[in-house]
Amino acid sequence: MYLSLRNSRIKLSVGQIFWREIGSGPDVVFLHGSWQDSTQWLPVIEHLSTDHHCFVPDLLGFGESQSESPKIHYSVELEVEFLADYLENLKLRQFYLVAHSLGGWIAANYAIKHSDRVLGLVLLAPEGVKAGYLKQRWFWMSLFGMLPSVILRMVRSLSPIAKICGGRKNIDRLLQFQKGLIKSPTTAKILFQRRRREIQGELLDARLSELKIPILILQGAEDTAITLSLSQSYTALAPNAEIQVVSNGGNNLPQEMPEAIAQYIRKFVNG
Repeated sequence: MYLSLRNSRIKLSVGQIFWREIGSGPDVVFLHGSWQDSTQWLPVIEHLSTDHHCFVPDLLGFGESQSESPKIHYSVELEVEFLADYLENLKLRQFYLVAHSLGGWIAANYAIKHSDRVLGLVLLAPEGVKAGYLKQRWFWMSLFGMLPSVILRMVRSLSPIAKICGGRKNIDRLLQFQKGLIKSPTTAKILFQRRRREIQGELLDARLSELKIPILILQGAEDTAITLSLSQSYTALAPNAEIQVVSNGGNNLPQEMPEAIAQYIRKFVNG
């Protein structure tokens, strides 16, 4: 049976939100990752729409969800407030949250504050904890990520210097990271262009123990060691969390393995 995807917009207190909606059944809200927008989840909801009511918004500052104020200060807290306003307008009583990367940080924060409304969380490679060498990661990405790409390419070509920077593979990742900054300036503002103290104040290490709902962490086996460390931290800190490492999965599971991810979500929601 063919179901049509509906596109909608409403004006909220801090700006307009755009979302995609399809299907019927249990309500499931999907939040995209750091360098993405709602299109990230389209391949997954294609497999879920026959028996799930899927809501897929663009977060504030991403895609077609934009603030009317050019001086808005982006933060995780602002995104959580934006999400809360959106869900209140939808009048959803209880629902599941599925989220990737930065969206996972926002979803977990929302669930802590609104535990009576969230039935469960499926988090894919979530951000938002002090895992391992996160401080060093932010430092190096902030430093090298802001360098002109031509300089990074020069460093990559000089083997001794490239080795100091972690090898050509790491520099290639930084070049890819730079492309992400250009594509998604809001991600840069939230993760790398704020005071470290403000970012640390939004980390969830001390609060994940408050989550009593079921949580499934999905982590690609081929993703980076840092991302795996983040997922393991979530699993250790949230009392009802379990981790599933997805074989052959990389850093964008919704796009890489949509059918498999849909099956994990369906099994989780159906209990």
